Amino acid sequence: MDLRQLRNFVTVAEQSSFTRAARILGVAQPAVSTAIKKLETELGLVLLHRQDKRVQLTAEGQELLPHAKEILGRVELAESAMNRLQQLGRGEVRIALPGMIGSYYFPALLMAFHHRYPELKLSLIEAGTREIQAMIERDEIDIGIVIDGDTQPTLETIPLTKEEMIVACSLDHPLAELDSIEFTDFMKHELVMFKRGYYHRERMDQLAKAHNLEPQLAFETNLIELIRSIVRQGFAITTVLKMVVQDDPQIKAVSFAEPLFMDLHVAWKRGRALTQADRTFLDFLLEQRETNKALG
Repeated sequence: MDLRQLRNFVTVAEQSSFTRAARILGVAQPAVSTAIKKLETELGLVLLHRQDKRVQLTAEGQELLPHAKEILGRVELAESAMNRLQQLGRGEVRIALPGMIGSYYFPALLMAFHHRYPELKLSLIEAGTREIQAMIERDEIDIGIVIDGDTQPTLETIPLTKEEMIVACSLDHPLAELDSIEFTDFMKHELVMFKRGYYHRERMDQLAKAHNLEPQLAFETNLIELIRSIVRQGFAITTVLKMVVQDDPQIKAVSFAEPLFMDLHVAWKRGRALTQADRTFLDFLLEQRETNKALG
């Protein structure tokens, strides 16, 4: 029993016709008939009933069909994996990043990577964590940066960094005078927040529900610079990763009384073979992670 015989058998079974199967396989009809006959001889079984121009599976053929499909499917997956491992020449890594991370954590890393590997192309997409997870599962991207990725059974993940979520307010806001802020006090003020579908917003909604509080949403937007502008002008406050506002002289960053953190992970599809380009980028990220740890 070989792959060519199985492929002929599956195609004939699906088409119920030697003629249509031969057309799909791109071979002469006698070649298909010969392959099937040889398979039946090797197995010592009759797999197909040949009645006029119509072909039907015997009970033995029905038993073999799902096994044959599984074998061919596994071969196809193996070939696809091997092809991906040979595609460094393509030199492209498709990456998805959450907005905050892409704007404030990754620019320097991406420039350093490009300087070291100028032959590799990075294709960047901005999306929320939930959408990034879906894109990974649909094979629309190679690598994603997600939050709390170790909770997703469909992903392979490696921790990248932990970042603090802080309260951001204007310098003349009453909260700017505090050393830390209770979550319940934070929720008493008008807020500018990300739209639903972003993990950051989900986290806030979960905390509000746990405290039996209703957020006072004045603005909803996923535009980081618009959020910063609204906060600077005192129209509302927000909570963002500390890195987003720590260098802004017009915004005060205040920690929550019970500090909140986001764990960022590098993620890819579980069971999917990474290309050499993907692995090169992943190894670079982990190298930079260790460097940052060493620098404190």
